[in-house]
Amino acid sequence: MRPYYLPREFSHVIAITAYVPPSANADAACDSLHSVVSRLQTQSPRALLIISGDFNHASLDSTLPTFTQYVTCPTRDNKTLDLLYANAEEAYSSSPLPPLGRSDHNLVHLVPVYEPLVRREPPATRTVQRWSEESEEALKDCFESTVWEVICDDHGEDIDSLTTCITDYINFCVDNTVPTRTVRCFSNNKPWITSEIKAVLKQKRRAFKSRDKEELKRVQRELRGLIRNGKDSYRQKMENQLQQNNVGEVWRGLRTISGHKHQNSLPGRDVRWANELNHFFNRFDSAMRQSPTSAADSPTPTAAVPPLTPQTLHTSSIHPAHSSPPPTTASNTHSTQGSSLSLSTTQVRRELRRIKAKKAAGPDGISSRVVRSCADQLCGVMEHLFNLSLRLGRVPQLWKASCVVPVPKTSCPKDLNSYRPVALTSHLMKTLERLVLAQLRRLVSSSLDPLQFAYQPGIGADDAIIHLLHRSLAHLETAGSTVRIMFFDFSSAFNTILPSVLKDKLENSGVDHHLTTWILDYLTDRPQYVRTQGCVSDRVVCSTGAPQGTVLAPFLFTIYTADFSHNSTQCFLQKFSDDSAVVGLITDGDDKEYRGLTQDFVDWCQLNYLQINASKTKELVVDFRRHKHPPLQPLNIQGMDIEAVDSYRYLGVHLNNKLDWTHNSDALYRKGQSRLYLLRRLRSFGVEGPLLKTFYDSVVASAIFYGVVCWGGSISAGDRKRLNRLIRRASSVLGCPLDPVEVVSDRRMVAKLSSLLDNISHPMHETVTALSSSFSGRLRHPRCGTERFRRSFLPTAVRLYNKDFCS
Repeated sequence: MRPYYLPREFSHVIAITAYVPPSANADAACDSLHSVVSRLQTQSPRALLIISGDFNHASLDSTLPTFTQYVTCPTRDNKTLDLLYANAEEAYSSSPLPPLGRSDHNLVHLVPVYEPLVRREPPATRTVQRWSEESEEALKDCFESTVWEVICDDHGEDIDSLTTCITDYINFCVDNTVPTRTVRCFSNNKPWITSEIKAVLKQKRRAFKSRDKEELKRVQRELRGLIRNGKDSYRQKMENQLQQNNVGEVWRGLRTISGHKHQNSLPGRDVRWANELNHFFNRFDSAMRQSPTSAADSPTPTAAVPPLTPQTLHTSSIHPAHSSPPPTTASNTHSTQGSSLSLSTTQVRRELRRIKAKKAAGPDGISSRVVRSCADQLCGVMEHLFNLSLRLGRVPQLWKASCVVPVPKTSCPKDLNSYRPVALTSHLMKTLERLVLAQLRRLVSSSLDPLQFAYQPGIGADDAIIHLLHRSLAHLETAGSTVRIMFFDFSSAFNTILPSVLKDKLENSGVDHHLTTWILDYLTDRPQYVRTQGCVSDRVVCSTGAPQGTVLAPFLFTIYTADFSHNSTQCFLQKFSDDSAVVGLITDGDDKEYRGLTQDFVDWCQLNYLQINASKTKELVVDFRRHKHPPLQPLNIQGMDIEAVDSYRYLGVHLNNKLDWTHNSDALYRKGQSRLYLLRRLRSFGVEGPLLKTFYDSVVASAIFYGVVCWGGSISAGDRKRLNRLIRRASSVLGCPLDPVEVVSDRRMVAKLSSLLDNISHPMHETVTALSSSFSGRLRHPRCGTERFRRSFLPTAVRLYNKDFCS
């Protein structure tokens, strides 16, 4: 069906009518509709699908979660039985009308309210650089012929003026070498639309207005050929990106094709609003001007790395071509006037080459493509700058400056607190941060919290969830047992780090004084401004917190929180960056240790200037006792009773108080369906075979199988059937068989168990190795009193591991 006017984002309209009798099986009816809709979406991924009819007791909300239901008024008595679903958001508004004739169902008047994409997002004018191989070579020649020693000698150890001079020179060379052009971007234009196609479209309109039928037919034939060639060219481009494993570019192209873009959440904002937002992001700086307590008030780490021995700072020529072969690793010693960390040309060159070319430039204006393409030519002068910064213990002001981009936390932000500050900093500064991080990680490794699962090699979110669930389920095997989990939420955790407190913690962890001084300077007197939709705020100076989006900030936070830890048989605190959870393993209602640990953690946070958001802090209680007497009393934090919830989203998975994974399965099904639509769009361009399978593995399967090692053995048969239905739909699009949920989960659980055996620093390593058999390479099966524990990760993985060992 093709109406008189149809927005360009839809190819045509498909209307489906349905009737579900009152006596019909609702699940079977929904499955039939799902099969029909999936087939139609595979054939026509750009079509607007409308499903209307009398559904009685059936609902497509869980079967087709990407569709929106628009009938909001009762259609028979006080019940809404007649429904209309569409695969477009904000498309209709409904109002009731009297019944037609003697019908017992009311009429529903549906008025289209859909706003075309071209109206929602007006055309944008941008100036872009036209990079080519010739321009890259010309820029390399320019930097190669530059005598960097002259620039550096003029400024000596004035690192701010030297950095500004080098930055201005690099940008000057780019402006004079790389040509630019101004383009207008229309939101409803497909990526294969070229200027030639637009010219033929204008010819078509002129032929239509002149009523020249022969000319109109000729132009239409030419237009069809150009569009076909444009699509083929774009398909080849996407195939090349997939072959290069550049899934990010394919993802951006698919978002353009399908209209899957982030909604414009900041309409009509001006400089005044940007200034208000900038001061709001900097609110913690003014609140923490008082000098904090010293690190003596905080627990001292049990193990520390001793200070490094002195050594003269390594120096080399600014031009790498004239330098002697540098060492492959940084020096571990320092002089009395210099930093312990000395960087080599090889290290700097390697990190410059690793920069992603599509990242946005920071306040210095140096693009990531310039740094990556000219790494060989810039590594020498950058080595000089980096080592000078470390030796002086100072970070250039230009590199400390951050352009803060507000990212909405929700789809409909209501106030300033609904935005997350993400900082854009210089790519050169991020390169230096990566080099410092490698040294810092080695120095403080023995002082980190053993139950900190973030930023550890071979450990991730899956491991944190597995650890929490295993200890909880093992405890629930005991009669009269209960598990209480307090999920803490911090208010802008990274932004409340106090540099003076962090300095004491770094020195207590074994970091030498010079590197600590450099980190302290990195965090203080940081200029920042907010940029949003062409509006730029005034600059403010911040000396509190670590900017989000930088390389060092997450790891500095783990060091900041490492001196508070607790791990006993009845209670433990585990962390994943700023996601902290206190888990109480309670027997016969005795929650004294759990309450004490929670209060101690709250007091420690207050002492270390971390602000707990009590309204967003939630408690999950898992209690399978038949007689719950006396009832559990809620905990009070900062004068507020903490809400006990039935379900909580922790590290991307949904945990509920029954530990049955129903909420998580619903979320995975919804996300999998939305990703399956993108797979269909890619197939419509003629992409087939291994390339389409690569996209499935990277985008679709990663959503469906997220955290599968945690829930693969415990999921219900019904939820497994729903997810396997999605996989079969993807298989029909790919034209090849795909592994179902049970096969993928079994394979990944065995791999995870093997990694636990090999990783001696993993918190569950001792638990797994304790199951080793003294007679063979098999593992002893844990004792399981309930089917719930038997189907959890560790018992299931042990059975699979032993099965593979025997075969």
